[in-house]
Amino acid sequence: MKACLCKTLGPPSNLVIEEIPDPEIGRSSVVVRVKACALNFFDTLIIQGKYQFKPDGPFSPGAEFAGVVEAVGPEVTAFAVGDRVMGYVRWGAAREKVVAEQGDLVSLPEGVSFEIAAGLTVTYGTTLHAYLDRADLKPGETVAVLGASGGVGQAAVEIASIMGAKVIACASSEEKLAFARSLGAEQSVDYSRQPLKETLKELTAGKGVNVVYDPVGGELSEQALRATAWEGRFLVIGFAAGEIPKIPLNLLLLKGCDLRGVFWGEALTRDPEGHKNNMVQLLQWVQEGKLKPHIHAVYPLEKTAEALEEIAARRVRGKVILKP
Repeated sequence: MKACLCKTLGPPSNLVIEEIPDPEIGRSSVVVRVKACALNFFDTLIIQGKYQFKPDGPFSPGAEFAGVVEAVGPEVTAFAVGDRVMGYVRWGAAREKVVAEQGDLVSLPEGVSFEIAAGLTVTYGTTLHAYLDRADLKPGETVAVLGASGGVGQAAVEIASIMGAKVIACASSEEKLAFARSLGAEQSVDYSRQPLKETLKELTAGKGVNVVYDPVGGELSEQALRATAWEGRFLVIGFAAGEIPKIPLNLLLLKGCDLRGVFWGEALTRDPEGHKNNMVQLLQWVQEGKLKPHIHAVYPLEKTAEALEEIAARRVRGKVILKP
């Protein structure tokens, strides 16, 4: 089978496309022929050895995928050959076939395309877990989404809107904010030229926002925290800016607010049923037409490096999909 391989840690240009042996199936595992695979920002880090997971080489990037079951181990009871599935592996999906445990897979309804399904698990799964399980987001509350035009930012805008919240998109250009507004954001802040704290306060008539969704980190985090409402919830999603902020804890005391970590990768290990329920909800929203994930571009497997370079340069709006 054909696979994109990282043999030497470094930039995307180090990746190679090679023929490798078909995967061996275990007793409780499933072989899936990959019809679509999604790339994420962390794929640009894992190939450099800068991510929390450091797989032994050679390995393939790509954590989320959708496809058709090609073989099942003798202990597999949840799936059969020919089933449409979507799934998550921490790395290794950028290839024609992938092996996954049956617990890593979710059944894919006929009405959802492989391309859409491939990009649902990580960013949308993280976001629904953040809002539902960590923030306890209620209809009518106000959410400020930092980095609102990227893959995870797009998901945050869309899902908050579906859940009945009022969304303030925060990004670094008018072009990015226009994209976020097209996804359902009611208001916006260009933090490249507007002070984030003061503008969020102004847009909420001085009350502040109920929930901050922060995948960016850096200097923006404290500004956004200072703009939270009484008993607000600040969701720590990630640090795309590259800097982990140091937060003055007196702010939490003065606002009676919470900092809440969102470690989706660990949550799905600790609560697999909760993860599956969230996936079912996302698929239902897609089928109902409420959730319409934006695909930035679809690349052939041979252009994985080009796709990752687009992500690293922050030129992406929505999801980047590979088709083996």
